[in-house]
Amino acid sequence: MALVQSLLAGSDRRAALLGSLDARMARQKVISNNIANINTPGYHRREVRFEEQLSEALDRGRLQGARTNEGHMALGRPRISDVHFEVWQPVDHTMPSGINNVDIDHEMAMLAENQIGFNHSLRLLKSSFEGLNAAIRLQSRQ
Repeated sequence: MALVQSLLAGSDRRAALLGSLDARMARQKVISNNIANINTPGYHRREVRFEEQLSEALDRGRLQGARTNEGHMALGRPRISDVHFEVWQPVDHTMPSGINNVDIDHEMAMLAENQIGFNHSLRLLKSSFEGLNAAIRLQSRQ
């Protein structure tokens, strides 16, 4: 029983991994859109912000406040389940392509990095569920 409880306590880990997968899928779309608009005059590239917010939520050194009313302001670090990605447009007035601010080399590097991160998060999530599945099978045999 203690094994099952310890695996269920890893729900923060699974929430972080699921959030990471969501952010990486959104980042894939944003990067693809940036690449698709490489020849669009005046297009401004976009990015996905997630890791900074997740890092704040994981920082055990920061206090985590509790809201007693939904209208109250959130205090301290957010709960991991409340962390979501954000698509934003960085302020960048350079024009590396001469048409807009999309740099194909940068976008392709970000695409490769994102794919590696997605695969890594997926493997970690899979191992988390395999451990939970093994604990369930062990519990049902007893």
